[in-house]
Amino acid sequence: MNPGWEKELEKAIRPAMKNVASDYQKMFDSLSRRYKGRPVSAIKPVLKREWARIGGSISDPELTEYATHISDGTRIQMGVK
Repeated sequence: MNPGWEKELEKAIRPAMKNVASDYQKMFDSLSRRYKGRPVSAIKPVLKREWARIGGSISDPELTEYATHISDGTRIQMGVK
């Protein structure tokens, strides 16, 4: 293998990672606008459905954590390091 292949791979996939992070950010921002102040139990099924629509899966503890932030009005920020 080529020395530094990990850096080359990271450089190659970074644009796709940014696109995925952007999709999730748009989802979180939209849900926050629509569901701030609503019960976590009402947010969780919507969040799970939207998450799956983007193409991911999420554990119940993560779902609860994100739904709580949305309910509380805490902005969730997605990014690529």
